Amino acid sequence: MTKNEIRLEYTGFVIFAAQLLSVGTGFLFQLMITRVTNLAEYGVWSNVSKDVLPYFTLMAGVLPFWALRFTARGKEGAVKTGIIANLSISLIAASVYALLVPFIVSMLNVEEHFFLYFVATTQIVEIYAINAFEQCLQAKKPHVIGYGVLLRELSKVSLGYLLINRLYLHDPLFGAMLSLILAYTIQSMYYFRLLSNDLKQKFQLNYLKEWLKGSVVNIYNAVGNQIASFVFIMLFVYGGDVARGDYGAASIIAAIINYSSYLAFALYPKLLAEGKHEDVTAAMKIVLMFALPMAAGAMVLSDSYLTILGSEYSVATPVLVVLAIDALVATISGIYNTVLIGFEKVDEKAKISFKELLKSRLFLAFSLPYLHSAITIPTTFYMLTTYAQNDPLQAALYVSAINSAARFVMFLIQYVIVRRIVRIKVPWRNIAKYIFASALMAIALFLLPHPTTIMLTFVVTAIGGILYLVVLTAIDREARILVSRILQMIKIKG
Repeated sequence: MTKNEIRLEYTGFVIFAAQLLSVGTGFLFQLMITRVTNLAEYGVWSNVSKDVLPYFTLMAGVLPFWALRFTARGKEGAVKTGIIANLSISLIAASVYALLVPFIVSMLNVEEHFFLYFVATTQIVEIYAINAFEQCLQAKKPHVIGYGVLLRELSKVSLGYLLINRLYLHDPLFGAMLSLILAYTIQSMYYFRLLSNDLKQKFQLNYLKEWLKGSVVNIYNAVGNQIASFVFIMLFVYGGDVARGDYGAASIIAAIINYSSYLAFALYPKLLAEGKHEDVTAAMKIVLMFALPMAAGAMVLSDSYLTILGSEYSVATPVLVVLAIDALVATISGIYNTVLIGFEKVDEKAKISFKELLKSRLFLAFSLPYLHSAITIPTTFYMLTTYAQNDPLQAALYVSAINSAARFVMFLIQYVIVRRIVRIKVPWRNIAKYIFASALMAIALFLLPHPTTIMLTFVVTAIGGILYLVVLTAIDREARILVSRILQMIKIKG
């Protein structure tokens, strides 16, 4: 498949369908963990997987960022160069982490979970590998990433059933970690096979030299993002493991909203190859058609979604409401971020001038995480140490609210930057229809009894989704056409 054959709509639905299917498998996996652990243990699981490891995988997307751009523009050897370089970095990162594990568990006062934190070393290498594989595949045939995600999720839940609930019941967290490691291995093997022909090409040292020059700003951005996430370490330290568990449980549900961004998965390589601003409007319509009702549903049924994770998680309902709004803002922001980096031409001729890169709007966008941190870190520290002592729920709510407010400010700045690059036609009429249909759905869900069991919650969710589609297709011609196309794709695949 050549870069001109990338289909925005088809690829988006393949990736989105895979992600939606993975919602079920991912939820089952988390449910396996929450049902055999208490809130404090789940806080430890969230800490190692979401708080600690990211500090050692923050470089995972640095070189693949340039590998994707070079591959999308047809530069031979970019795939092999990107994968080998990223794997080399992963070995260094994993070694540093392994050496620091004793210090990390001691600092966090979780010495009894030393083995869990140490085994996570393997996942660092896998994250680097999958980042490289997926970036290269996104540039050429992005739809296959959906198959890889589905393969990983099915493997994860199958292995989780055996390792969490059967073989390693005495240590369910270790069973969960081992399940993830094996699932990532299977996914990596699938990607490796797809890229086998590209890996026969010559390793391009000159590309790597250019990427290393350009990667200074990528590292700058990655470090900025990781500094911004320090608020979650603060939540764990000052709010306690229960507070981190509250936030972690709510974030599981809110993260589903972000899956709608995968509907625009092919937008980035298309902008690199073709640069048509019409694709941005089309992507915005598709993404918001799904993101708005998903956010509305998460807010209205927040108590039900958290209860099915475990009755003790239901207290985090207000946290989920805030995170649902935050996820919607992050999804819209993701479209504008894609536009910003997709229209950037600083590396178009396979040469990267560090001086020009520092002058680019790309560097300006990469500086936003530092402004985000300047707002959130001191504010979070003050609120946690002054108003949220001995109150885990209040601590989690403060962190979610502060982080969400800062993200919205960053989105407004990002919006101004993008407007100076290209004029995007925002489909306001379509958005108004999505909001109207979502509001009717939300009212209906609010009036219905809120279930507390998994099956009934899924049934009520399905009712809400059907109601939304019925209303939307009745008032929006484009939605009717879209549904028709989806049905045609299902028939073709069937």
